Amino acid sequence: MTEPIRLLLVDDQRLMRDGLRTILELEGDLKVVGEAEDGQSGLNAFAEFNPDVVLMDIRMPGMDGVEATRRMIERCPEARVIILTTFDDDEYIFEGLRAGALGYLLKDVSGSELAEAIRKVAAGGALIEPSVARKVIAEFARLEPAKRSVNVGLPESLSEREIEILKLLAQGLSNKEIAKQLFLAEGTVKNYVSNVLSKLGVTDRTQAALRARELGLLN
Repeated sequence: MTEPIRLLLVDDQRLMRDGLRTILELEGDLKVVGEAEDGQSGLNAFAEFNPDVVLMDIRMPGMDGVEATRRMIERCPEARVIILTTFDDDEYIFEGLRAGALGYLLKDVSGSELAEAIRKVAAGGALIEPSVARKVIAEFARLEPAKRSVNVGLPESLSEREIEILKLLAQGLSNKEIAKQLFLAEGTVKNYVSNVLSKLGVTDRTQAALRARELGLLN
């Protein structure tokens, strides 16, 4: 039988921690092994319990969640942290991701969505709330693109149509919106997007946009 994913909850509100524990432990493959009420106690609990995934609040007294995340990952580069917060301020988003968090979710996420995010991050993936992902993509689009030749660094080149779709995807457009703009069937766009993700070696649209910018494909 597969061992459950071991979780550490770091949040200054006990009611929130209790609620998260109740919701998450309804899932047979998730187990809360520790709790902490601020960043410093979160670091101590991380060292004590060695959890698979940490759910980290941002605004806490003393050491905040961004600094705690940064220190956790400095001590243990394999640490997997999901920031779970009520705030989607740009400053917190980018500071949290720069600190090394693999996920950024708002607290109005459903229990099932949170459980799936935990499973994805525990498996080595990354996940960002859709509304937050748009801000991340917009910020990278604003920055000066890397000066590289198209398709350099890819094991399999993207076609002109795939690059066209990737650029629209990076603007945050849905499959339906891309299909309308390019006069294609939505199913056709879905197939193109799947091919693009596969060729870029990523699993979601946000990672695709970030990888594309890194390779200079958004020029």
